[in-house]
Amino acid sequence: MSAAFRRSLSIVSLPALLCLVQPPPGSLGAQPGIATRTFTYKRVGDLEIKLDVHRADDQVSRRVAVWIHGGALINGGRQGVSGRVKKDMLKAGFALVSIDYRLAPETKLPGIIEDLEDAFKWIRQHGPARFNADVSKIAVIGGSAGGCLSLTSGFRVQPPPDVIVSFWGYGDLIGPWYSKPSPHARHRRSSMTEAQARRVMAGPPVVNARDRLGDGGAFYQYCRQTGLWPRHVSGHDPEKEPEWFFPYMAVKNVSEDYPPTLLIHGDRDTDVPHEQSVMMAEQFRRHGVEHRLISVKNGEHGLAGARREDIEAAYAAMLPFIRKHMAD
Repeated sequence: MSAAFRRSLSIVSLPALLCLVQPPPGSLGAQPGIATRTFTYKRVGDLEIKLDVHRADDQVSRRVAVWIHGGALINGGRQGVSGRVKKDMLKAGFALVSIDYRLAPETKLPGIIEDLEDAFKWIRQHGPARFNADVSKIAVIGGSAGGCLSLTSGFRVQPPPDVIVSFWGYGDLIGPWYSKPSPHARHRRSSMTEAQARRVMAGPPVVNARDRLGDGGAFYQYCRQTGLWPRHVSGHDPEKEPEWFFPYMAVKNVSEDYPPTLLIHGDRDTDVPHEQSVMMAEQFRRHGVEHRLISVKNGEHGLAGARREDIEAAYAAMLPFIRKHMAD
């Protein structure tokens, strides 16, 4: 979804949605006085898994918001930070931490979730000393597959984050939308043979799609055209082994202890169906979890096609929701 995510953002006229920023480590970011530092939070063999910390270049202890990039768990990297989210969170005085994680299909779902859990452990253990973080409360924000992982953090990360914002995310990994061939034209933009797909799957582990030897974007299209995404990111058959996926699915793991969650989703999304956020909202309602679902009229994936004022209103809801649930 990373390629689709970036394409959809580029269609929207709202300037704040257009910026995917990656300043060099130690350089100033898009805002004056903002520094970016890169840390390795984990090693798996020779593979370094990194995170970027964007924060004011000062000595003030700052609360943390974690950004999780999208890309169907296949594509993207920590550089893919929403420009609007970055601008708003830094202006509000947060340190914004954007994490890499091992990508499918070279790494399967358990390894990806392990990286998610380990990133939070590292931030809590090392953040105060390494980048002057106040880790007493943490927000999590993500888009698309990053929204999925943000929702996953609500039950897999211990202790859980204090508040979650999911932009067009999903809590179901095995429904027909992902396990059957997609009918949508957006998933016919490129083609890949089965032999080419197998070469991608046999490649070495990567934590950033730009380091992959094969074409991750075409591989994602192949997965949607064939309905094989759940199998290729997990190594398991969703029809024969649905229960195997349940420990990784937010829609199956909501409880009364789940963090307050804001869901933002376009109601015409053909990449991640709007119904995915509706399903999560229903689980939150059943379990008494504080939440809000903002359905953006005519919004495609990334809200492309919606009215500018509706997009603006959806993004403007993020910071007040986070502040409410991170207040002392």
